[in-house]
Amino acid sequence: MMAELLQFGGSLLAILALAWLAHRMKLGGDTRIRDEDHARALADDAMCGFQAEDIVIDRARIGALLRDAEGRIMLVRRHGSHFAARLLDGHIHTRLDRNFLTLATQEKRFGSVTLDLGKSAQLWAASLRRIGA
Repeated sequence: MMAELLQFGGSLLAILALAWLAHRMKLGGDTRIRDEDHARALADDAMCGFQAEDIVIDRARIGALLRDAEGRIMLVRRHGSHFAARLLDGHIHTRLDRNFLTLATQEKRFGSVTLDLGKSAQLWAASLRRIGA
């Protein structure tokens, strides 16, 4: 009985120590796009020199679409506790459902994402259709 209590106590201490360490290292958490400046920085990190002029951020702040002066559109989305970004081309599947825009690239590892863009969803869907034209 005493050995079991010691094992339980040791396991509990180990779990708490790992949780504390993960917190100190800022691992995990609920990562969101804070604002347009944060979205710009994420896009620039993904593609050096990408200067976004038009930005729309998902209402849940898990993704964003950014357009530069050349008309290129970049999708930034949450991927675990980090962000991933892709420059979109004509090989993108889009689906508009009222305020929701679902985007899927041909790159299976990037996956698809549904963004709640509010009234901007229709404008961005039209922009994405023009990419393929």
